Amino acid sequence: MKKIDYLEIDGDSRGFYTLVGILALIAAFGAGAALTMEHAGHWITGMSNQVIWGTPHVFAVFLIVAASGALNIASMGTVFNRHIYQPLGRLSSLLAIALLVGGLLVLVLDLGRPDRLIVAMTVYNFKSIFAWNVLLYTGFIGITGVYLWFQMDRSMGKYYKIAGYAAFIWRLILTTGTGAIFGFIVARDAFDSAIYPPMFIINSFAYGMAFFILVLLAAYKWTARPLGDKLVYRLKNLLGVFVAAAFYFLLVYHLTGLYHTKRHGIEDFFLQSGGIYTQLFWIGQVLIGMLIPMFLVWHPTLGKSRSMISAAATLVIIGGLSQMYVTLIGGQAYPLNVFPGYEVVSSSFFDGGVNAYSPSLFEVMLGVGGIAVALLAVTMGVKILRFLPTDLSDKAVDPHHTKEAA
Repeated sequence: MKKIDYLEIDGDSRGFYTLVGILALIAAFGAGAALTMEHAGHWITGMSNQVIWGTPHVFAVFLIVAASGALNIASMGTVFNRHIYQPLGRLSSLLAIALLVGGLLVLVLDLGRPDRLIVAMTVYNFKSIFAWNVLLYTGFIGITGVYLWFQMDRSMGKYYKIAGYAAFIWRLILTTGTGAIFGFIVARDAFDSAIYPPMFIINSFAYGMAFFILVLLAAYKWTARPLGDKLVYRLKNLLGVFVAAAFYFLLVYHLTGLYHTKRHGIEDFFLQSGGIYTQLFWIGQVLIGMLIPMFLVWHPTLGKSRSMISAAATLVIIGGLSQMYVTLIGGQAYPLNVFPGYEVVSSSFFDGGVNAYSPSLFEVMLGVGGIAVALLAVTMGVKILRFLPTDLSDKAVDPHHTKEAA
C-alpha cells in the first residue's frame, strides 16, 4: 500500500452549506422538542407509567449500539492488521464518537430532568447496570479520542497499537453493558435473557457498518475523491455477513423462547398477536432490515451498484430502528407477569392488559435530532481536520491491484 495522504475537505460549495443548514435545522427542531417536553412535562408524549422508555430511547440506544460498531472498521485495521482498512481508521473513530454523543444527547434530554445527570455522574450504585454504563460511555469517548489522537499524531505512532487494542476491548465491554441493561431486567418477559449482550454486539457491527458505508460513499462522491470498488465491495460484503449473523441471533432468541413454555405468551405477542409490534418485527426488522439488504449486497449484479449498496445500508438502519422499537416499546407494552403461576386478570388499572403507546411528534423530532447532531459533527469534523484520505482508489489501497483483477 502506498503512502496515504489525508486532507480536510474544502467545504466552500453551496452543497456543503446546504447540507450543514439542513442538519442544523433538524438538530434545532430536536432541541425545540426537548425544550417543549421539559417545559410542559412528559404528559405531551406517548409515554406513561407503563411505557416509561419511549421513542427517544429507541433512537438513543440505536445510536449508542451503532457507535460501537462504527469503530469496527478502525479495529480491523489496527487489531487484526488488515491493511486495506487502516486508511479508514480516522473516519471510523470520528463517526463512532459522533454517534455516541448523538445518542447520549437524546438520552439526557429525555430524562425529564436533564439536570439530574449530575447525580448520575457523581453518585454511583454499582449494583445498577445503569451506573456502570455511565462509566462505559464516558470511557468510550475518552479512549476513542486518544486512539484518534495517536492515529493523527505521528509522534505518538508507537502507542497507536496499544490505543487500538484498548478501544477494541472497551467497545465490546460497552455494547455488552448496553445489552445487559435488558438482559438483567428479570421482571419483563421480553427481556431477562443472557443472549442480549452478544446479540447487541453483532447488531452493533451491522448498524455501525451501515452508517459508515453511507458516510463514506457520500463523502467521496460529494468531494469527487477517488474511491475504488475493491474497498467498497469488501465493506458491503462485511455488511451482509454482519446482518446474517444478526439474523442468526434473532432466530436463536425466538426459537429458544418458543421452546420454553413460560415464554410462549411473549413470543405469541411478538410473532403473531402484537399488532403494530408484530408488523414492525416481520416487515421492518426481518424483511426490510435483514432479508432485503442481504439480497441486495450478495446479488451478483445489484451488489456491484453503489446505489443498491447505499439502499441496503439505509434499509439496515431502518430495520435497526424497527428492532429497537419492538424490543424497547414492545417489551414494555406486554403486560407484567406480577403473579407467576396465577390466572391473569384485567381491570381499569391495566392489570393483564397490553399497555398502549403512540409516539408523539416531539419524541420523533428529538430522536431524529440526535442523528442530525451526529452527522453534523462528522461533517464539520472532515471540514476542519484531516480525517479523509485524498485517494482510496484500488491502486492506492491494494499494492497488488491490476486492471485485470479489477
